[in-house]
Amino acid sequence: MSLSVIIIAKNESHAIADCLESVSFADEIILIDGGSTDDTVEKAKALGAQVHVNSHWQGFGFQKNLALHHATQEWVLSIDADERVTPELKNDIVRAMTERQFSVYRLPRSSSYCGHFMRHGGWWPDYVVRLFKRGEAEFSADRVHERIETNQPIGTLRHPLIHLTYETLEEVINKTNQYSTLGAEMLFDKGRRGGLGVASLKALWAFLRTYILRAGFLDGGYGFLLAVSNAQTTFYRYAKLWLKR
Repeated sequence: MSLSVIIIAKNESHAIADCLESVSFADEIILIDGGSTDDTVEKAKALGAQVHVNSHWQGFGFQKNLALHHATQEWVLSIDADERVTPELKNDIVRAMTERQFSVYRLPRSSSYCGHFMRHGGWWPDYVVRLFKRGEAEFSADRVHERIETNQPIGTLRHPLIHLTYETLEEVINKTNQYSTLGAEMLFDKGRRGGLGVASLKALWAFLRTYILRAGFLDGGYGFLLAVSNAQTTFYRYAKLWLKR
């Protein structure tokens, strides 16, 4: 039983120490840095991570597969720099690797939005596949919203991964721009074409799905903000795709 933790990061000096300390039980930690201009690399190396720099950005999926390529242990856990493994989740991981009932596991993720942990709107329990035996899974090549691809049955862990995303509204707005651009590029590469009518309808659907169908309204004002930001990201994704015509 041995574990590699793989992480991709860029300019995460404010978060990387807490992230690495939460997985200090791993046998090795592999970090792929996307060309940080802060001291992310230095901090990660000081905490024992094996750091490889790849500033030639080809998408989240590519970066994570590159990290996976460098992993050498039997099991792999993938986390992001803004995620934390709790002691309870650590125990779940160790138990899963010991019992070996599955070779691939998903786990619930508890995410914060502007400092508030969301319980609705599609953000809870937000199961993500993150733990697997090396060789049994890999990441899709998507530039954004990459996913684990496997043909193995998937087990479920009990305790959540903590996701400290979107600490401020300014960060929400900045990532709306970033992710909508990446999403438009991914759709364009697949031969898709956009239109302002399509962008408007898909944005409306994103709002209704988040706020009504997934009960985002139960998170109060935070749920409304989340629904609006989801709608904005969707609208700009398809508007940017339309502008690529």
